[in-house]
Amino acid sequence: MPRFAMETIRNIALTGHPGAGKTTLYEALLEAAGAIQSQGSIERGSTVSDHDSMEKERGHSLNTCLCSFNHKGTHFNLIDTPGYPDFRGPTLASMAAVETVVVVINAQNGIEHGSIRLMDRAGKRSNERMIVVNKIDAEGVDIATLLAEIQNTFGRQCLPINLPAKGNTKIVDCFFHAEGDSDLGPVADFHQQIIDQVVEVNPEIMEKYLEDGEGKLTPQEVHDAFEQCLREGHLVPVCFCSARSGVGIAQLLQLCMSVLPNPAEGNPPSFLIGEGDSAVPAKVEPDPSKHVIAHVYKVINDPFVGKLSLFRVYQGTVRRDSQLLIGDGRKPFKVGHLFKIFGKEHQEVEEAIAGDICAVAKVEDIHFDAVLHDSHDEDHYHLLPIALPSSMFGLAIEPATRGQEQKLSGALSKLSEEDPCFLIEHHAELNETVVRGLGDLHLRVMLARLHERYGVEVTTSPPRIAYRETIRASAEGHYRHKKQTGGAGQFGEVYLRIRPLERGEGFRFVNSVVGGSIPHNLIPAVEKGIHQVLSSGAIAGYALQDIEVTAYDGKYHAVDSKEVAFAMAGKKAFIDAIGKARPIILEPIVALDVVVPEDHVGDVTASLAGKRGKISGTDSLRGGEIVVKAQVPLSEISEFQTELKAISQGQGRYSVEPSHYEPVPMQVQKQLADAWKPKAEED
Repeated sequence: MPRFAMETIRNIALTGHPGAGKTTLYEALLEAAGAIQSQGSIERGSTVSDHDSMEKERGHSLNTCLCSFNHKGTHFNLIDTPGYPDFRGPTLASMAAVETVVVVINAQNGIEHGSIRLMDRAGKRSNERMIVVNKIDAEGVDIATLLAEIQNTFGRQCLPINLPAKGNTKIVDCFFHAEGDSDLGPVADFHQQIIDQVVEVNPEIMEKYLEDGEGKLTPQEVHDAFEQCLREGHLVPVCFCSARSGVGIAQLLQLCMSVLPNPAEGNPPSFLIGEGDSAVPAKVEPDPSKHVIAHVYKVINDPFVGKLSLFRVYQGTVRRDSQLLIGDGRKPFKVGHLFKIFGKEHQEVEEAIAGDICAVAKVEDIHFDAVLHDSHDEDHYHLLPIALPSSMFGLAIEPATRGQEQKLSGALSKLSEEDPCFLIEHHAELNETVVRGLGDLHLRVMLARLHERYGVEVTTSPPRIAYRETIRASAEGHYRHKKQTGGAGQFGEVYLRIRPLERGEGFRFVNSVVGGSIPHNLIPAVEKGIHQVLSSGAIAGYALQDIEVTAYDGKYHAVDSKEVAFAMAGKKAFIDAIGKARPIILEPIVALDVVVPEDHVGDVTASLAGKRGKISGTDSLRGGEIVVKAQVPLSEISEFQTELKAISQGQGRYSVEPSHYEPVPMQVQKQLADAWKPKAEED
């Protein structure tokens, strides 16, 4: 692959609701760029992006796919993403690697809830956004009405930069040109809207435009103002095409080259240096000559190449034989193999410059969301964690065949490396392994991969709700562990304080012991004991979260104080403090979007109210359908699919996304606590 300059790079992710035609659009763009000879077919299972056997079988993308290619002096890193909310984790992770997020909308179906959520996510991440309206030549499409819906939903800053013409069979440009007609009216009218929007962001250009007119603006001034509009969300370009017929594909590819930002023009992510509260912002520049800072956004366990870690370079140049550090690690690894990715194909390259996306092979210590760098100061570079939806759906699993426990553990570990929302929990007190994901489809696909890739079959138990425990007040705890067995005994005494943190902050341990009342080398044992309670729970057997624990005093014995003694003392002191801190159980709440004909809205809202649901609003769709938006406890919706079918006479459908946690009603907390049967604690 020939070398290229950073200014020629375009990093783009295609996103959208299921059925929007992202994969077909992906194929059409690859063909138009000459990266493939002809488009693949979803029906035949021959697309570049859906190359996994399960994707071919289901006819839908289940993971992200990167294709890197050159076209007319521009280097593209193009990512196709799955539409199903169950696979939103890899989609959101890919947004961290690109400047531009393209939200694809099906012209027949109009704006769907998946498109709304993805536009919102991209906006919160400060990605530049573009809307591509696909399938414009399908039957019954009304482009004028759809454009009005887009502007009503996402704002008046959504402006077309090209337009359908001749009955949606041709595309005409309205950004670079002001002549001609379109199906929506004179091109000049839409061109004027863009110019008016663009010049608003720069007072100097605005003044020059008002005094001298558009003709006196230089192409560079218009380009700079346009890029500023994209960065600030002041303009969201709207383009039209049909991936099936090819209408507008060449124009879309050209627009990506001419108007979308390169890595120096996009909004960079916020890197930090240091730990905890002492972390400070790190200045990162897309300069190939500076030291390396890169971010791992995806991990693939390839059966032939081994572990592949896909990363975006934000600063510096990564070369073969480079020595890189992982986060705060002090032991560098050598880049032995560096790859550009094209679907399932890997092409070895010599270097990756700032702004590019590449992969490094066979480095086992690399993990998702890691920052790679070669700072001589060995600083701990890291990013604020990617905001991912909570994995609230769970299944308890065990190997179907005895003796495969180790094989199962290794396979689950590899799958969780690839999908940041596929989580593994081990409950020692129940001798149980629980897998968690974003929905039923997510878990079914991951368990099918477990069997297909690694030959492990499992049996499953009914889903377990991912309740959590926390506290509402500050408290202190104390425990003295003393055990004499004839010889050397065990002694450890711990005093600690706990306080609640904001929801979602997790756990924080603070060591404020002074004067050597607990030796420094025994403090980790205290924290270890606390972590035992964090994972197993204190009131109903569910993991504790959003708590700060401060160890501030204790006592030790020169002979009898051991790690095991202080681990037990830390554990019991923590339990003592929790009992005084008004502990509560939190339950997962999901965002539920229910689509039904208007006549059934009342029945749906009544059903949701009976499930402790809170209706947050409704939206009207085409064809007389209504979207009922609600927040409902996850524990209440296990039978909702059957109920909805009966209520709507089979015409309803719904989607679920994890939302947040809330305290359970006190009667529910009592039931959960009474049902918990922890094994007896050691004396």
